Amino acid sequence: MQNEQGQRTVPQFETAEFQTRPGANVCFVCNQPISGSYFRINSRIACSACTERLRNSIPKDSHSAYVRAIAFGVGAAIAGLVLYAVIGIATGLMIGYVSLAVGWMVGKAMMKGSGGVGGRRYQIAAVLLTYAAVSVAAIPIAIAEFAKQKKTQRESQVQGPRSQSNVQPNASPESNDTSTPNGENRTRRKPASAASALGYLLLLGLGSPFLELGSDPLHGLIGLVILLVGVRIAWQITSGRPPLLVDGPF
Repeated sequence: MQNEQGQRTVPQFETAEFQTRPGANVCFVCNQPISGSYFRINSRIACSACTERLRNSIPKDSHSAYVRAIAFGVGAAIAGLVLYAVIGIATGLMIGYVSLAVGWMVGKAMMKGSGGVGGRRYQIAAVLLTYAAVSVAAIPIAIAEFAKQKKTQRESQVQGPRSQSNVQPNASPESNDTSTPNGENRTRRKPASAASALGYLLLLGLGSPFLELGSDPLHGLIGLVILLVGVRIAWQITSGRPPLLVDGPF
Protein backbone atom coordinates (compact mmCIF):
# COMPACT_ATOMS: atom_id res chain seq x y z
CA MET A 1 0.00 0.00 0.00
CA GLN A 2 1.18 3.55 -0.75
CA ASN A 3 0.18 6.85 0.82
CA GLU A 4 -0.33 10.17 -0.99
CA GLN A 5 3.43 10.82 -1.05
CA GLY A 6 4.06 7.52 -2.78
CA GLN A 7 5.60 5.89 0.29
CA ARG A 8 4.81 2.30 1.10
CA THR A 9 2.86 1.75 4.31
CA VAL A 10 2.37 -1.42 6.33
CA PRO A 11 -1.22 -2.22 7.30
CA GLN A 12 -1.90 -2.46 11.07
CA PHE A 13 -4.42 -4.74 12.73
CA GLU A 14 -4.33 -3.47 16.35
CA THR A 15 -7.02 -0.76 16.04
CA ALA A 16 -10.26 -1.22 14.12
CA GLU A 17 -11.06 1.48 11.61
CA PHE A 18 -14.55 1.90 10.15
CA GLN A 19 -15.32 3.60 6.89
CA THR A 20 -17.54 6.53 7.85
CA ARG A 21 -18.99 9.53 6.09
CA PRO A 22 -17.92 13.05 7.09
CA GLY A 23 -20.11 14.22 10.00
CA ALA A 24 -21.49 10.75 10.63
CA ASN A 25 -19.52 10.15 13.85
CA VAL A 26 -21.98 11.59 16.35
CA CYS A 27 -22.42 10.23 19.86
CA PHE A 28 -25.90 8.72 20.21
CA VAL A 29 -26.01 9.80 23.89
CA CYS A 30 -24.98 13.46 23.83
CA ASN A 31 -25.48 14.02 20.06
CA GLN A 32 -22.11 15.76 19.83
CA PRO A 33 -19.57 15.17 17.04
CA ILE A 34 -16.83 12.75 18.01
CA SER A 35 -13.21 13.72 17.61
CA GLY A 36 -10.51 11.21 18.37
CA SER A 37 -11.29 7.78 19.77
CA TYR A 38 -14.80 6.45 20.22
CA PHE A 39 -16.63 3.33 21.30
CA ARG A 40 -19.47 1.23 20.01
CA ILE A 41 -22.19 0.48 22.58
CA ASN A 42 -24.58 -2.18 21.31
CA SER A 43 -23.41 -1.30 17.77
CA ARG A 44 -24.06 2.46 18.29
CA ILE A 45 -21.28 5.04 18.32
CA ALA A 46 -20.57 6.84 21.61
CA CYS A 47 -17.86 9.17 22.80
CA SER A 48 -15.45 8.20 25.56
CA ALA A 49 -17.09 10.38 28.23
CA CYS A 50 -20.59 9.03 27.61
CA THR A 51 -19.31 5.47 27.48
CA GLU A 52 -17.73 5.88 30.90
CA ARG A 53 -20.94 7.38 32.32
CA LEU A 54 -23.02 4.50 30.96
CA ARG A 55 -20.65 1.96 32.45
CA ASN A 56 -20.91 3.61 35.88
CA SER A 57 -24.71 3.90 35.68
CA ILE A 58 -25.28 0.15 35.41
CA PRO A 59 -26.54 -1.12 38.80
CA LYS A 60 -24.28 -3.67 40.42
CA ASP A 61 -25.64 -6.94 41.78
CA SER A 62 -24.99 -7.57 45.46
CA HIS A 63 -26.30 -9.56 48.41
CA SER A 64 -28.09 -6.52 49.85
CA ALA A 65 -29.79 -5.83 46.51
CA TYR A 66 -31.03 -9.42 46.37
CA VAL A 67 -32.31 -9.31 49.96
CA ARG A 68 -34.21 -6.07 49.25
CA ALA A 69 -35.68 -7.61 46.11
CA ILE A 70 -36.88 -10.65 48.07
CA ALA A 71 -38.41 -8.44 50.77
CA PHE A 72 -40.25 -6.33 48.22
CA GLY A 73 -41.31 -9.45 46.33
CA VAL A 74 -42.74 -11.11 49.45
CA GLY A 75 -44.74 -7.97 50.21
CA ALA A 76 -46.11 -7.90 46.66
CA ALA A 77 -46.91 -11.62 46.82
CA ILE A 78 -48.91 -11.14 50.03
CA ALA A 79 -50.75 -8.21 48.47
CA GLY A 80 -51.45 -10.31 45.37
CA LEU A 81 -52.69 -13.19 47.53
CA VAL A 82 -55.12 -10.86 49.33
CA LEU A 83 -56.27 -9.38 46.02
CA TYR A 84 -56.90 -12.82 44.51
CA ALA A 85 -58.71 -14.05 47.64
CA VAL A 86 -60.91 -10.95 47.96
CA ILE A 87 -61.99 -11.14 44.33
CA GLY A 88 -62.63 -14.88 44.64
CA ILE A 89 -64.67 -14.50 47.84
CA ALA A 90 -66.65 -11.54 46.48
CA THR A 91 -67.51 -13.19 43.18
CA GLY A 92 -67.54 -16.83 44.26
CA LEU A 93 -65.34 -17.64 41.26
CA MET A 94 -61.68 -18.47 40.79
CA ILE A 95 -60.79 -15.74 38.28
CA GLY A 96 -57.50 -16.94 36.86
CA TYR A 97 -56.73 -13.68 35.08
CA VAL A 98 -55.80 -12.16 38.43
CA SER A 99 -52.66 -14.31 38.14
CA LEU A 100 -51.39 -11.93 35.48
CA ALA A 101 -51.68 -8.97 37.85
CA VAL A 102 -49.96 -10.92 40.63
CA GLY A 103 -47.02 -11.78 38.37
CA TRP A 104 -46.69 -8.15 37.30
CA MET A 105 -46.84 -6.93 40.92
CA VAL A 106 -44.17 -9.37 42.10
CA GLY A 107 -41.83 -8.64 39.18
CA LYS A 108 -42.10 -4.86 39.48
CA ALA A 109 -41.69 -4.95 43.25
CA MET A 110 -38.54 -7.05 43.04
CA MET A 111 -36.99 -4.77 40.44
CA LYS A 112 -37.86 -1.77 42.62
CA GLY A 113 -36.21 -3.38 45.62
CA SER A 114 -33.05 -4.35 43.73
CA GLY A 115 -32.66 -0.96 42.08
CA GLY A 116 -33.06 -2.38 38.60
CA VAL A 117 -30.81 -5.40 39.06
CA GLY A 118 -32.13 -8.61 37.55
CA GLY A 119 -30.85 -12.01 36.65
CA ARG A 120 -31.48 -15.70 36.96
CA ARG A 121 -31.76 -15.88 40.75
CA TYR A 122 -34.19 -12.95 40.75
CA GLN A 123 -36.27 -14.69 38.10
CA ILE A 124 -36.44 -17.94 40.06
CA ALA A 125 -37.53 -16.10 43.20
CA ALA A 126 -40.19 -14.17 41.26
CA VAL A 127 -41.58 -17.39 39.79
CA LEU A 128 -41.82 -19.09 43.19
CA LEU A 129 -43.44 -16.07 44.85
CA THR A 130 -46.00 -15.65 42.06
CA TYR A 131 -46.97 -19.32 42.11
CA ALA A 132 -47.20 -19.38 45.91
CA ALA A 133 -49.37 -16.24 46.05
CA VAL A 134 -51.86 -17.50 43.45
CA SER A 135 -52.07 -21.10 44.69
CA VAL A 136 -52.29 -20.35 48.43
CA ALA A 137 -55.10 -17.86 47.72
CA ALA A 138 -57.30 -20.94 47.27
CA ILE A 139 -57.18 -21.53 51.05
CA PRO A 140 -59.11 -18.43 52.22
CA ILE A 141 -61.49 -18.83 49.29
CA ALA A 142 -62.24 -22.42 50.30
CA ILE A 143 -62.65 -21.43 53.98
CA ALA A 144 -65.07 -18.66 53.06
CA GLU A 145 -67.06 -21.03 50.86
CA PHE A 146 -67.21 -23.62 53.65
CA ALA A 147 -68.40 -21.01 56.15
CA LYS A 148 -71.07 -19.86 53.71
CA GLN A 149 -72.35 -23.41 53.30
CA LYS A 150 -72.48 -23.97 57.06
CA LYS A 151 -74.43 -20.75 57.51
CA THR A 152 -76.90 -21.82 54.84
CA GLN A 153 -77.39 -25.18 56.55
CA ARG A 154 -78.04 -23.56 59.93
CA GLU A 155 -80.58 -21.18 58.42
CA SER A 156 -82.42 -24.04 56.72
CA GLN A 157 -82.58 -25.96 60.01
CA VAL A 158 -83.98 -22.96 61.87
CA GLN A 159 -86.64 -22.41 59.23
CA GLY A 160 -87.68 -26.10 59.32
CA PRO A 161 -90.79 -27.46 60.99
CA ARG A 162 -91.05 -26.30 64.57
CA SER A 163 -92.55 -29.64 65.56
CA GLN A 164 -89.20 -31.39 65.21
CA SER A 165 -87.18 -31.34 68.37
CA ASN A 166 -83.51 -32.07 68.88
CA VAL A 167 -84.24 -33.77 72.24
CA GLN A 168 -86.06 -37.09 72.23
CA PRO A 169 -88.91 -37.18 74.76
CA ASN A 170 -87.90 -40.55 76.21
CA ALA A 171 -84.24 -39.67 76.42
CA SER A 172 -82.96 -39.45 79.97
CA PRO A 173 -80.23 -37.06 81.08
CA GLU A 174 -77.94 -40.02 81.55
CA SER A 175 -78.25 -40.93 77.86
CA ASN A 176 -76.10 -37.93 76.89
CA ASP A 177 -73.32 -38.98 79.21
CA THR A 178 -70.33 -39.97 77.12
CA SER A 179 -68.15 -40.91 80.02
CA THR A 180 -67.02 -44.46 80.70
CA PRO A 181 -67.54 -46.26 84.01
CA ASN A 182 -64.06 -45.18 84.99
CA GLY A 183 -65.07 -41.54 84.57
CA GLU A 184 -63.08 -40.97 81.40
CA ASN A 185 -64.59 -38.93 78.58
CA ARG A 186 -64.90 -41.08 75.46
CA THR A 187 -65.11 -38.07 73.11
CA ARG A 188 -61.86 -36.60 74.29
CA ARG A 189 -59.27 -36.66 71.51
CA LYS A 190 -55.78 -35.44 71.22
CA PRO A 191 -55.95 -32.05 69.52
CA ALA A 192 -53.90 -31.59 66.37
CA SER A 193 -51.12 -29.02 66.62
CA ALA A 194 -51.64 -25.70 64.92
CA ALA A 195 -48.35 -26.07 63.05
CA SER A 196 -49.34 -29.41 61.50
CA ALA A 197 -52.79 -28.08 60.54
CA LEU A 198 -51.23 -24.98 58.95
CA GLY A 199 -48.70 -27.09 57.10
CA TYR A 200 -51.44 -29.33 55.75
CA LEU A 201 -53.40 -26.31 54.52
CA LEU A 202 -50.29 -24.89 52.85
CA LEU A 203 -49.65 -28.17 51.05
CA LEU A 204 -53.25 -28.24 49.84
CA GLY A 205 -52.98 -24.64 48.71
CA LEU A 206 -49.72 -25.15 46.83
CA GLY A 207 -51.18 -28.16 45.06
CA SER A 208 -54.57 -26.57 44.35
CA PRO A 209 -53.81 -25.64 40.70
CA PHE A 210 -53.17 -29.31 39.96
CA LEU A 211 -55.85 -30.71 42.28
CA GLU A 212 -58.42 -28.71 40.35
CA LEU A 213 -57.54 -30.71 37.25
CA GLY A 214 -59.10 -33.76 38.89
CA SER A 215 -62.37 -32.09 39.90
CA ASP A 216 -62.86 -29.90 36.82
CA PRO A 217 -60.34 -30.72 34.06
CA LEU A 218 -61.40 -28.01 31.61
CA HIS A 219 -61.45 -25.05 33.99
CA GLY A 220 -58.47 -26.45 35.86
CA LEU A 221 -56.40 -26.58 32.68
CA ILE A 222 -57.42 -23.03 31.71
CA GLY A 223 -56.52 -21.73 35.16
CA LEU A 224 -53.17 -23.52 35.08
CA VAL A 225 -52.30 -22.04 31.68
CA ILE A 226 -53.19 -18.53 32.87
CA LEU A 227 -51.09 -19.08 35.99
CA LEU A 228 -48.12 -20.05 33.80
CA VAL A 229 -48.59 -16.84 31.82
CA GLY A 230 -48.53 -14.83 35.05
CA VAL A 231 -45.38 -16.65 36.12
CA ARG A 232 -43.80 -15.85 32.75
CA ILE A 233 -44.61 -12.15 33.22
CA ALA A 234 -42.73 -12.16 36.52
CA TRP A 235 -39.85 -14.04 34.86
CA GLN A 236 -39.52 -11.51 32.04
CA ILE A 237 -39.71 -8.44 34.27
CA THR A 238 -36.96 -9.67 36.60
CA SER A 239 -34.61 -10.53 33.74
CA GLY A 240 -33.05 -7.09 34.23
CA ARG A 241 -31.80 -4.55 31.77
CA PRO A 242 -30.30 -5.66 28.45
CA PRO A 243 -26.54 -6.18 28.63
CA LEU A 244 -24.27 -3.26 27.74
CA LEU A 245 -21.96 -4.50 24.98
CA VAL A 246 -19.04 -2.09 24.68
CA ASP A 247 -16.49 -2.42 21.86
CA GLY A 248 -13.48 -0.20 21.43
CA PRO A 249 -11.83 2.15 21.58
CA PHE A 250 -11.57 2.81 17.87
